[in-house]
Amino acid sequence: MEDCFRIKQGLYILLLLFISGILCVSIHYSVPEEKKIGSIVANVLTDLKLGIKELSARRAQLVSKSSKQFFHLDTNSGNLLINEKIDREVLCGQNELCLLECEIVLQNPLRIYSIDMKIEDVNDNTPKFSKKDFQLEISEHVLPNARFPLESAQDEDLGENSIQNYTLSPNEHFRLDVESNMDGSIYVDLILEKPLDREQDSHFGLTLTAVDGGIPRRTGTAQIHIKILDINDNSPQFTQSEYKVRLKENSPQGTLITRVEAKDLDFGSNALITYSFHRVPEKIYKLFHLNEVSGEITVLGEIDYEKETSYAMNIKATDGGGLSGHCKVLVEVEDMNDNSPEVSVISINSPLPENSPLETLVVLFSVKDQDSGENGRTVCSTEMNLPFVLKATVNNYYQLVIQSPLDREKVAEYNVTITVMDRGSPRLTSTRIIHVQISDVNDNPPVFETSLFEMQVQENNIPGLLISSVQATDRDTEQNAKLTYSLLPGNIGGGPVASYISINSETGNMYALRSLDYEKIKDFRATVRATDSGTPTLSSDAIIHVTVIDENDNAPFFLYPLQNNTSPCNELLPKMTEAGYLITKVVAVDGDSGQNSWLSYELLKATDPGLFSIGAQNGEVKTRRPLTERDTSKQKLVIVVRDNGVPPQSSTAMLNILPVDGFSDPYLKVVDVRQQEHEDEGALTTYLVICLASVSSVFLICIISYVAIKMCRKDTQGSFIAAAPHFPPVMPDIPENCTDSQSGSLSRNYQYDVCLTGGSLSSEFRFLRPLIPVFSVVDPNFPANHKTSGSQDLPDCSEDNKSKEQVQASLTEDAAPRSGGPGCTVNQAIGANANSGQNDWLSYQ
Repeated sequence: MEDCFRIKQGLYILLLLFISGILCVSIHYSVPEEKKIGSIVANVLTDLKLGIKELSARRAQLVSKSSKQFFHLDTNSGNLLINEKIDREVLCGQNELCLLECEIVLQNPLRIYSIDMKIEDVNDNTPKFSKKDFQLEISEHVLPNARFPLESAQDEDLGENSIQNYTLSPNEHFRLDVESNMDGSIYVDLILEKPLDREQDSHFGLTLTAVDGGIPRRTGTAQIHIKILDINDNSPQFTQSEYKVRLKENSPQGTLITRVEAKDLDFGSNALITYSFHRVPEKIYKLFHLNEVSGEITVLGEIDYEKETSYAMNIKATDGGGLSGHCKVLVEVEDMNDNSPEVSVISINSPLPENSPLETLVVLFSVKDQDSGENGRTVCSTEMNLPFVLKATVNNYYQLVIQSPLDREKVAEYNVTITVMDRGSPRLTSTRIIHVQISDVNDNPPVFETSLFEMQVQENNIPGLLISSVQATDRDTEQNAKLTYSLLPGNIGGGPVASYISINSETGNMYALRSLDYEKIKDFRATVRATDSGTPTLSSDAIIHVTVIDENDNAPFFLYPLQNNTSPCNELLPKMTEAGYLITKVVAVDGDSGQNSWLSYELLKATDPGLFSIGAQNGEVKTRRPLTERDTSKQKLVIVVRDNGVPPQSSTAMLNILPVDGFSDPYLKVVDVRQQEHEDEGALTTYLVICLASVSSVFLICIISYVAIKMCRKDTQGSFIAAAPHFPPVMPDIPENCTDSQSGSLSRNYQYDVCLTGGSLSSEFRFLRPLIPVFSVVDPNFPANHKTSGSQDLPDCSEDNKSKEQVQASLTEDAAPRSGGPGCTVNQAIGANANSGQNDWLSYQ
């Protein structure tokens, strides 16, 4: 039990120490009134036990409890200075102890020091009588030593500075008797020393002087006029020696307070009583009115409980003979709830950073109500939907602190309404609106309108062209919302992004730094970053997708016949062909895409325009009619290919077609068409000679061929030699894949078969439809004893291996340099798709 008691006792001591740290510490100073403004009263640093800079660091403030700020605290030096002129008599009247209360409030941590400033009196007021002249009427039958009370002078000073003595001008009949009461007041009576004789002296004029004890001494005088009357032996008597009444403050003017009554046993004029105030302060004359005849006391001025809680006054009743009686009236003022609470703001922390921690002090204020009792008790409150809460401290001080996180982007400022209500009847309220601004911190990153920006730019653009722009927003303000745009490092087609595009760091405009080529780069992606200027900086990224739009900037290119080839391309045409016979197929490609790569073929020029036609879409060159003897032995075709772009582009190629009787010689000599153009085709005699020689030669060859065929049939081991496939050289500017499913300019494969005899070095060439006796070429993968049958008998193809090697070598040598020459159709299958700008090479069989 003893241990438990000691523990509780220790806890009580700690609690007392804790409370004493929060409650106010009182400091007492004194200062004389009427001191010059700016005078130093005291230095509070020593009494507060604080450093020189601690007052300003802790935001010290001097709060006065009176309506005026009489003192000022210099937070730099700690001096307490006089701010306004102090008049003790105005502040405290006749109260001996005159104190001005104020408080020094320190923050972080909150500590309140109470200062009691005692105002010392100085002799700055002269004694004053209520009237300059006093009239006395004294009966001549008054005996010596009779006392006649005189009205005392009033001196607003106190103590030694108040009235200390009275003097009377020299005379033979009267003297003064000065008495001091226990409350310090001095009363003076006029005493008759010698009997009066109205017949000798009917009037006396005396001078009454009041002297105070200040340095220097001040005096006040009044004239006493004494009229000697006949005898009056009864003085008035009040029914009560003391009257006590209660009066509500703010009572209207004319309100009856009480009625005093006095009676006189005399008759006649000696029984006529008049009432008057006697020995009362000057303020009584301003606040109350006494009816001289009826004795009714009514309200004259404003009765304020907060200024004075009670009043005491002496009433004098005087009869017609000059005799008087006295009584005392005590008026107690009842407090009314006539003062609304007052809110005094000590400090406001505004603007307030939005990332301020909870319990941060926002506003420090005090509440004061001049009423007393329940009328002076107050209740303070604020709105419920605010991120702030009120906390009461000591001495009616309140703190408004943060109770929930702040977000400037949602609410940038608050108007906090503080409502104070007292508990009087009726209850009075007052409000104070405090404006609290929320300052921004960089807590929001930039946000792009979209995470992916789609942009388009025409190829062959000019450098510096504006492509488009990106925009980002930041919910912060001022410097925190100032955005800077930049491109993140990356590669486009093997080169850095910064060499292709740039971005304006302020506006977000995207510019092309170089001319773009659709055939090299069709689209690309880059990353854009938006960074704000806050601390710390925040950023966000977005992707831009730039699509290059194709332009018709590439002319079609002939793959066959090969464009820009120095050697002419020759095609053999059997003279026995019919209309619609497929001679060859021209192939062209276009590096553009879409409709810019849609190609159409046209026969621009021909030796005989009515003999040949070309497919507008597939480029197939066909005969329009059978050949006749009148047709020339060489046909020259100029073919033009156009794309579908705007404006359209075109290319031309030349194709030579040589009509022949058959394909008996696989090693055809290269015909130089350019030389033949210069031959004289008009020499009829030369042709007749040649025809005669030819007929003779054909007859001889037919006999030899017949013998060779017979021998060939006997040789069952005969085989055919297939020419090795040969591909035209790949142009460096032509894409590897030219397939485009939309155009269909070359959609089929064409196979050309060659059968070579073993010994005569003659060959037969046929197209898809056999017009002359030919044999199909044997697949090299077939067995050697496999036989190939034809529609007609062929010459014997068996020869020694040497002849076969020679023929094969001749074909190989012939085909290699003559991809566009007279032998370019032998053993070739050409297929291509020219719409997409890419080509597929097809196999040769």
